[in-house]
Amino acid sequence: MQPARVWRISGLAVCFALAVLRSTAAFAEGESEAERDAAWRAGIGAAANARGFQGAAVSILVIDRASGAELFAKTPERALAPASTQKLLTALAALDAFGAGHQFETQLLVPALPGADGVVASLAVRGADPALTGEQWWRLAADLRALGVTEIAGDVALDDSLFDAERWHPSWQPVSARAYHAPIGALAANYGAFRVIVSPGASVGAAARVQLDPPLPYFSLANAARTVKPGAAASLEVDRALAAGGGERVSVRGSVALGADRVEIWRSVIEPVGYAAAVFRSQLEAAGIRVRGTVAAGSAPAESVVLYTFEGLPLRTVADLLLKYSNNFIAEALLKQLGQLDTGAPGSWQNGAAAMRARLAALGLPLEGAVLVDGSGLSRDNRVSARLLVAALRRADESFAIGPDLLAGLPIAAEDGTLRKRAEGARGMVRAKTGTLDGVTALAGYARTESGRELAFALISNGHRRGDVEAIAAADDFAAALVRDGAATPHP
Repeated sequence: MQPARVWRISGLAVCFALAVLRSTAAFAEGESEAERDAAWRAGIGAAANARGFQGAAVSILVIDRASGAELFAKTPERALAPASTQKLLTALAALDAFGAGHQFETQLLVPALPGADGVVASLAVRGADPALTGEQWWRLAADLRALGVTEIAGDVALDDSLFDAERWHPSWQPVSARAYHAPIGALAANYGAFRVIVSPGASVGAAARVQLDPPLPYFSLANAARTVKPGAAASLEVDRALAAGGGERVSVRGSVALGADRVEIWRSVIEPVGYAAAVFRSQLEAAGIRVRGTVAAGSAPAESVVLYTFEGLPLRTVADLLLKYSNNFIAEALLKQLGQLDTGAPGSWQNGAAAMRARLAALGLPLEGAVLVDGSGLSRDNRVSARLLVAALRRADESFAIGPDLLAGLPIAAEDGTLRKRAEGARGMVRAKTGTLDGVTALAGYARTESGRELAFALISNGHRRGDVEAIAAADDFAAALVRDGAATPHP
């Protein structure tokens, strides 16, 4: 997504702080459990009405994780843009459809099996694994070499026909070069993204040093970045465009200060299959396999035979990458996988969203008012309520097959994933999926209070007037309010 970073530990709103102090004092003075519970709820209420949510439409629900009893609610049925908390629904539907141990397959096809000389006439690759990184493409090449293949006499065709050819959802416009706007294809590498590393040159006025990772002939570099005086703030612009002779041209402009640390910038490619083809060719060469023809997008011939089937990461691991790091590419690839599974036709946003909705309905989730158009939550056309998100969390809890893997994938407050530098006041006590777009902040997951009570919760805020930084801080304060019930003994 597009996270607005918060590098400070936010102060709680004054009213929330007073509520927390009252809760703690109440326990110390021996007030009843009902009074302590009332103070705790007051703290949650104060956090839900914090200044950071001023002017916003909100949807909030907190329930007891064990019993399902509703503990706090504020317009919980209101359907709002959920941002990346949409990925909870995508992960739930995918784990239910395929199973946590499922491995998406990538096939290597040839006209005929290689002879003693290790030569095959041509090679085709077909699959739709959402987590093929450079390492997995290397594994494919190394396994092919282990089968005795030393040369491909003709071309290598990457067949991504398991998905349609629509790379970006229409509602995402305008699409940027940022990594979170990576194009979606059945065959891709590194989630359709690459890294640009910019370091200062040897002296003021010198060209900055720029490295592209991975270093492939697919990329050509236009470097106009310069080195400026020490102490100056880095100001860099990185873009990419299709190159006239094939591949993509990466343009770097701006400045970096002499003696400064290197700057790393992630960008998306334009052609996911072309990028994957370049990665695969590099890995084939590294494995000692000579390719005499081209490596590019193409179709697997009908008369081909399967030489090798590569099994990717288990879905439980893919789901962890999806949720911990809010990986948009994985989310959309899983959505299209759902569509392909249900219809047998190439996966698309249309059949994928319909398949996800049907899967969630079969799980008994309350979909009234919900609008599901993509898997990542990038689209502002999505509409999801806090009640739907909490129902999804509760349904996962009830499933031995799904619950453990969904829980394991959620970022932990102040410790890892997209919550690593957030929610210090709930450190280690909240596991939740974040969601951030301009004007949208959301948080949904599980919390454990100081007394040991376990909760499921969701908070969505749309249209906050004081900006995203304050809204994110308010969401973090809400997480802190959930865990601070002032108790000294575990809840039964």
